[in-house]
Amino acid sequence: MTTFTIDTDNTITAFAELEDALNHRVGAIDGTFASEDEFARLSAEWPIGRYVELWNSFAGVVPFTDLKPVKKFTDRKTAVARIWRAAQALRPAPAQHGAPKAPDTPQATTKAKADRKTRTARENSKKAIVLELLRRPDGATIADIMAATEWQAHSVRGFLSGSLAKKMGLTIESTKRDDGVRIYRIA
Repeated sequence: MTTFTIDTDNTITAFAELEDALNHRVGAIDGTFASEDEFARLSAEWPIGRYVELWNSFAGVVPFTDLKPVKKFTDRKTAVARIWRAAQALRPAPAQHGAPKAPDTPQATTKAKADRKTRTARENSKKAIVLELLRRPDGATIADIMAATEWQAHSVRGFLSGSLAKKMGLTIESTKRDDGVRIYRIA
């Protein structure tokens, strides 16, 4: 069973076993606990401000990035419950026996990749408009696509490389005209 220690600097450390916790004393240990009730008994005499300090030392730090700092707790019971739930993220990973299991690969991944190249754009969508421009014999410039879609230049370039080239698997040719303007077309 996971055992937690708390030192006088409000540092909580998780150990796989109680013996590990007792053998690993680094600083002045304020106590050990393995359940919410034990934590409540250990902290019963604490000033309420210590709970706030302890919580705020968690808030925003990995793996507690979703926790927000607080100014106070409504009562001791709430503080104990919230700190106990947060401390669960410190639990050590269970020991693996034998060879590690290979991760399962979902079957849908292969099908999704195969389906990607067969996708088409909805009629009159911006994707359809861009595809139509790129299929013209003369191709299209960034300015042409910007005018047709009301997108900015960086959005057009991202769309060409992301949605069309990577997601749809299309080959986009890029050439410069004599006047130095770049033309894009589907190969």
